[in-house]
Amino acid sequence: MRITRRTLLLGAGAGVASVLLASCTPEPAPTPTPTRTREPEPPPGVPAPAASIRSTWTSDPFALGAASFTPVGVLGATRTALARPIDDRLFFAGEATDEDAPGTVRGAISSGTRAAEELMGPGVPGERVAVVGAGLSGATAAALLAARGMQVTVFEARDRVGGRVFSRVDDAWPVPVQLGAWLFGEDDADVLDRLTSGEVGILDLAGELWRTPDGDIDPVDPKPFTAALTAAQAAPEDSSVADALTTAGIDPADPGTAALLAILAARTGADADELSSWFAPPLPTGDPRAAGDSLTPFVEHALDGVQVGLSSPVARVAYDDTGVSVRLGTGEALSFDRVVVTVPLGVLQERSIEFDPPLPFANRGAISALGMGAIETVWLRWDEPFWGSEESIWHAVGGHVMIPTWINLRPATGENVLVGIVGGASAAAFAELDEDAALDAALASLSIYV
Repeated sequence: MRITRRTLLLGAGAGVASVLLASCTPEPAPTPTPTRTREPEPPPGVPAPAASIRSTWTSDPFALGAASFTPVGVLGATRTALARPIDDRLFFAGEATDEDAPGTVRGAISSGTRAAEELMGPGVPGERVAVVGAGLSGATAAALLAARGMQVTVFEARDRVGGRVFSRVDDAWPVPVQLGAWLFGEDDADVLDRLTSGEVGILDLAGELWRTPDGDIDPVDPKPFTAALTAAQAAPEDSSVADALTTAGIDPADPGTAALLAILAARTGADADELSSWFAPPLPTGDPRAAGDSLTPFVEHALDGVQVGLSSPVARVAYDDTGVSVRLGTGEALSFDRVVVTVPLGVLQERSIEFDPPLPFANRGAISALGMGAIETVWLRWDEPFWGSEESIWHAVGGHVMIPTWINLRPATGENVLVGIVGGASAAAFAELDEDAALDAALASLSIYV
């Protein structure tokens, strides 16, 4: 697999199932009994998986959440305020700074492009530029700046690149385990083109299964839900998604509506009572697509030729009209002409980086006003499938399960892998569980599909 830096620059500028063998020992002849007995039934529940792994974005100190969202009462222009450059020295990127597609891969890439273009206005070739963060936004900005002759150094707090794009390749898994962003919708055509041109395989996830404790049902009709949000967006004052539904006569606690809200939470990281109805993204439509290969090379090759320091968290950024000083967690301080900050919103809210002087009120106000959502993923693999469904996307309706949405990778890959996705308060609660309790919660959530 080869993805060159040119691949990202061009884009930014615009199993086989296992077989259980039966024993070869002959069975004894059955002994007749006077009374016919019931055939024994397997124990209830879902069998233990052969392997499991989950994300931890909520507690990750270098993320402190999975994606930004717009809380009720916060204007969309708040993101523009967050992205505003300071004294032509500090520039900001990251999905939280993108007004058009926050919380998405395309928003992260777009923000990196914007920040690089803003910096190249006052900047001149040969200047020393620091990029804080080696996620998609940081890699995009670094690649563009290096191509324009800047001396770019990237500082990444983790021991890997990619940020909230995190593909784990492990011999215990027949496919890369995607613990970060890896799902794409109808609006992500440009991103998919970049991935496929870089030889990243894309999976088509076709078909939906809607399951209640009493069996399968027709898909929940999203039209009343969508109409309620459309009406709320025309209102003179913002309201939460929950209030918008209630105003339209829709009970958010209704099992069908709750299932749609779970899908929205898995996309935004926010629950209906805190998410702005003015700026809530639409429910996904059509069959989603997914990255079938590791996304790490996509980021690595974008950074080809750029100096990258891993395990190098930035603790302080001091700036004035002469330049910028970047101090690392080790205490070492380095001088640059300009800096691009691409760390997640959660890190800025935690004040993990000290700015001297403090950021202007507009930037600080935006950091405080926006929300950082919780989204967690759990991957489970079995040697033998316990399910027969050929649909790729499963939705639980009712049943009070912690993880209501699952992705069945067997139709697309032939591998017995299920991926659970949960957002909002349920994701935060799931993240707090220890490994055994988290696995129990995942298996309990799957029991509705047995």
